[in-house]
Amino acid sequence: MKRSLIGAFAAIGLLVIGLGGQAQPSAPYKVLKKIDLGGEGAWDYLTADAPARRLYITRTSHVMVMDLDKHTVVGDIPGTKGVHGVALAPKHKRGFTSNGGDSTVTIFDLESLKEKSRVKVGTGPDAILYDPATDRIFTMNAGSKDVTALAAGTGEVVGTVKLEGRPEFAVSDEKGTIFVNIEDKNEVVAFDAKDLTVKHRWPLSPGETPTGLAIDLAKRRLFSTCRNEKMIILDADRGKILASPAIGKGTDACIFDRATGLAFSSNRDGTLTVVEETADGKYRVRENVPTQYGAKTMALDPKTQRFYLSTAQFKEPAVGKKAAPVPGTFTILVVGK
Repeated sequence: MKRSLIGAFAAIGLLVIGLGGQAQPSAPYKVLKKIDLGGEGAWDYLTADAPARRLYITRTSHVMVMDLDKHTVVGDIPGTKGVHGVALAPKHKRGFTSNGGDSTVTIFDLESLKEKSRVKVGTGPDAILYDPATDRIFTMNAGSKDVTALAAGTGEVVGTVKLEGRPEFAVSDEKGTIFVNIEDKNEVVAFDAKDLTVKHRWPLSPGETPTGLAIDLAKRRLFSTCRNEKMIILDADRGKILASPAIGKGTDACIFDRATGLAFSSNRDGTLTVVEETADGKYRVRENVPTQYGAKTMALDPKTQRFYLSTAQFKEPAVGKKAAPVPGTFTILVVGK
C-alpha cells in the first residue's frame, strides 16, 4: 500500500476516534420500540441495573421492575407512597426507594425485592443516590430543603446536610463529593459526602430551574438541564460555566454517556436533546431525537447503549390546565440506533 493511502486511512481513523479516545457515533438515535406496560400511578425516575438486567420504574405508590432483555415485568415493590427514585447498593444486595409521600426510605432485598426495613428521613425525599466512595445513600429532601445520609450497609441515618434551597437531582464524583441542583435558587451545591459539609455554591445563570444533573467523571464536567431550555455545562472543580446549549421544553433528566462522550436531556415536549463536545472544546447540539410527549425521565443501559424513557398517552388539556395522562396507557420507549 502506498504511503499516501496509509496516511489517508490514518486520518480517517483519527476522525472516527474523535475526542478523548472515544468512538464518535455517526448514526442518528431513534425510538426502536414501545413497551406498553399500563398499570396504575404516575411516574418519575427510572433506574437501570445493567448487571442484574433490571429496570426500576417508580409509579407513585409502588415500583415496577422490568427485565431489560425480555421487556416484561418481573416484580413489584409495593407500599412506596409518593415514590420518586431508586438507588442500588449491590455490595450489600440492597435497594432503596425515596418515598416522598410519607418521608421514608424503603430498604429492599435486590434478589427477592422484599422489603427489609423502612427509615424516616427528611421531608419529601425526591432524588436518591448511592455514593460508592462513602458507601452511603443520600436522599434529596425537597420539603425540608436538606439531604439525609444513610449508611448503605445498615440503613442507619448518619447525618443531614442543610442546603438552604429545594434540591432536585444529584450526582456523585465517586471521590467524596456530591453535587445537587437547587431548583429554587438556580444553583448547584457541592458538599462533602463524608463530613456532610457544604463546600461550594455555584450559580447556574443563564440557567433557571435546574432539574436533571449528570457528570463526566473523566473530564470533571457537570451537565445541569434547566426548565428555561438550557443545558448548563460547568467545571466540577471551579464551578465555571463552560457552555449553555439549547435543549427541549420541560426537561427533567440528564445523562452523560461515558461510552460516547455525549450528554442527553429528556424533555416533556417529546424530544431527546443530544449534546456533543467539539474538537475545540466547545459544546453544541448534535440532534433532537423525536420521542413522545411526556417522555421527560430516562435511564441508560450501558450494556446495550439503549435509553429507556417513560411516558403515556395524554388527553387534550382544558384551557388553563395541564395535559393529563390517559389511564392504562403507560409506556416505556426504547431509544438507540
